[in-house]
Amino acid sequence: MTGGVAGAPGAHAAVAHAAVERVYREESRRVLATLIRLLGDFDRAEEALHDAVAAAVERWPAEGVPANPRAWLVSAGRFRALDRLRRARRWDDRAAAVARALEDAAAGAPDAADDADDVFGDDRLRLVFTCCHPALGMDARVALTLRTVGGLTTEEIARAFLVPAATMAQRVVRAKAKIRLARIPYEVPAAAELPARRDGVLAVLYLVFNEGYAAGSGDAVVRADLSGEAIRLARLLAELLPNDAEAEGLLALMLLHDARRLARADAAGDLVLLEDQDRGRWDQAQIAEGVARAERALAGRPVGPYALQAAIAAVHAEAASVEATDWRQIVALYDALLGVRPSPVVALNRAAAVAMARGPGCGLEAGLALVDRLLGDGALGGYAPAHAARAELLRRIGRRVEARGAYAAALRLTEPGAQRRYLERRLGALGAE
Repeated sequence: MTGGVAGAPGAHAAVAHAAVERVYREESRRVLATLIRLLGDFDRAEEALHDAVAAAVERWPAEGVPANPRAWLVSAGRFRALDRLRRARRWDDRAAAVARALEDAAAGAPDAADDADDVFGDDRLRLVFTCCHPALGMDARVALTLRTVGGLTTEEIARAFLVPAATMAQRVVRAKAKIRLARIPYEVPAAAELPARRDGVLAVLYLVFNEGYAAGSGDAVVRADLSGEAIRLARLLAELLPNDAEAEGLLALMLLHDARRLARADAAGDLVLLEDQDRGRWDQAQIAEGVARAERALAGRPVGPYALQAAIAAVHAEAASVEATDWRQIVALYDALLGVRPSPVVALNRAAAVAMARGPGCGLEAGLALVDRLLGDGALGGYAPAHAARAELLRRIGRRVEARGAYAAALRLTEPGAQRRYLERRLGALGAE
């Protein structure tokens, strides 16, 4: 069934092309996940997806946009893949098996997209667990899932890992080959295996969310498509692991951060810091759910890093203002977080909390000393937020010349986009002073 578009042929084509772009943007990850299940191969599925989109560009202007565009793309991709397999001069056993399965589907098996929204049958969740199989190294698990499920570019993933793009590209290629050669099953593990497999999945979802919540590149402060997808998958995972405190903590953390989404950018699309945000725009219903989930996560034993981060986010979310925030509690929570998952970034966030907890004067100096120590160790030398944090503390103390140098250092490490514009505004304001 198709939906016709009235009007001139040119207008008809424009509407159809716009529909293709929208469906690709909103549904391509779901289509790809289903095609991977059907074809049993990442590269073959990506090729089939591109073929299906090309077919849509060609046919939808003449035939109209299908009533179920996602199912249409799955079917088109499946048939294009079958055509490629039929034309191949040599078939290995696996390719022949895939072709027979596709021929069976074409002969009348249920449509590939029919059960894609079932919780245990969700193809994206299957794909996450496939990408996070223990046979793969942790970095490979996260990188491959960000690429296939989250749709991030290789460059975006490389920034998340603080490694060169070429290194990340090799990780993704090797991970795909490992899945193919080891014949890793495309499935959600049995209930008894789920807890052991969760760590890689939690890490994947958190990085996908972070790239959506604080986009590492581009003009947008927030990429709601990525953060929304991460939350959706986190809800599915929490349902799969109903007594897992860390799965609950991760979902709580995402909800609490995402509740501030509408206040994180101004009308021009520029970044607004926490202290300057209009808290009336925060989603109170989402905060209430996040706080409740954070409390349940903290009740679990042992208390894990996602539960602690959710608790920190809850303290921020429940405060009426920056001044009313319980910064001492936040410092204590960061101390606990450093105990279970030490990292330079956690230490940097703790340093900022120390500066706020101790107040103007000695507090700012104490926070600056901690940041300087972290930068001196070298672990955060290439991390723009560390230089930006140092610049902000220097500015508040009144050491403006040094602050300008720190902002300039942060700018050198920041690509064009919303984050860079914010740093340029800060540096410009210092110059004017």
